Amino acid sequence: MSSARPSHQRADTSDFRLLWWADAADGVGSQASGTVLPLLLLGLGHSPGTVGLIAGVSTAAGLLLGPLVALPADRGARKPVMVGSASVAALAMGCVALALATGRAPLGLILTAVLVERLATACFEAAARGTVALICPGPEQPRAVARLTAAGQGALIAGPVLGGALYQAARVLPFLADALSYVVSAVCVSAMRADLTAPAPRRRGEGPLREGAAGLRLVRSSALLRLVLVWGTVVNGVVVALYYGAVFTLQREGHAGAVLGVVLAVSGAAGLAGALAAPRVARRWGAARVVTTVTWLLVPLAAALAAVTDAWAYGLLFGLVCLLMPLASVVLQARALQATAPALQARTGAVLATATTGAAALAPVLAGALADRLSPAAPAVCCGVLLVLLAAHGSRRPVRGALTARASG
Repeated sequence: MSSARPSHQRADTSDFRLLWWADAADGVGSQASGTVLPLLLLGLGHSPGTVGLIAGVSTAAGLLLGPLVALPADRGARKPVMVGSASVAALAMGCVALALATGRAPLGLILTAVLVERLATACFEAAARGTVALICPGPEQPRAVARLTAAGQGALIAGPVLGGALYQAARVLPFLADALSYVVSAVCVSAMRADLTAPAPRRRGEGPLREGAAGLRLVRSSALLRLVLVWGTVVNGVVVALYYGAVFTLQREGHAGAVLGVVLAVSGAAGLAGALAAPRVARRWGAARVVTTVTWLLVPLAAALAAVTDAWAYGLLFGLVCLLMPLASVVLQARALQATAPALQARTGAVLATATTGAAALAPVLAGALADRLSPAAPAVCCGVLLVLLAAHGSRRPVRGALTARASG
């Protein structure tokens, strides 16, 4: 399955570069505009509640739409969906930029544009999930996943800095930059030469609902994919909750926003280093050992975050969390990719992404409730308990066996 002729290999390398640039441009642009969107809305006189409502509604809409788009993507419409989604998102952000440039930016227009952009991004991400499996040979997939993860981590560092600098110059610029980033993504995907169809075989008498649920059935039947689902859901939720716990504690201690910015920058750089190192670490130590060790190492870090109040200690500890997490997540993503047929990539990826994104969306609410009702250290304590349970689950022999077994097909 992974054997390919040299000429095909070169085409795959070229296509992967285009995919990487599409992903990186999208990430930087989204981070640039997303960072300053709350500042824009507050500056236009809207309340913090309105800002939170827009963020929540747009995230929820993306979660609902992603699985619906996965079926047409797996049926063979992957490339048209990606190009069309990036184009629609560019138009939406372009409308915001135009409204700001003309001095008229009503809330209704901004809300509509943000919703359209979020929905289009969800469509792009759902369709893109099967692309790596179609353009990279099996042995190259872990490195490809690591490089795409590194691009995402890099966007977390560069995007907010770029957005803040552009907003300082003129509030229209971050949204114009985001619109242009989507244009770059659309052009890059259009230029890819590989066949991205991988159409899903249609079974006679199988309706759209049952066909769309094929990814869920695969996740339920695969021990490996169940582990990826559980690990990604718990750890993504934990990292977001730890971050918000840090925000609550640092604010209570009177630290300024600049300190929080440094913590974010350190964590983003650590995540980038972890993603780049993940393939080498996995080759040396093995998938099962890496995932189990990383999960256990996260436990004392969460416990330490519950005990400290110093800003620099927070930055160091949270940076270590963000360094370790990609070492395991890249391994798990690559194994999930290898264990899933190309014709099921988008639907299976949608199931995994819905669970992990949902946990990340719910984590700030739970962290805030724990901090309000108990103490600012409560989110980190709760995260430590969850990590102990996850590490114990991952240490079980059947679970470790799922990671060491060869991917089928």
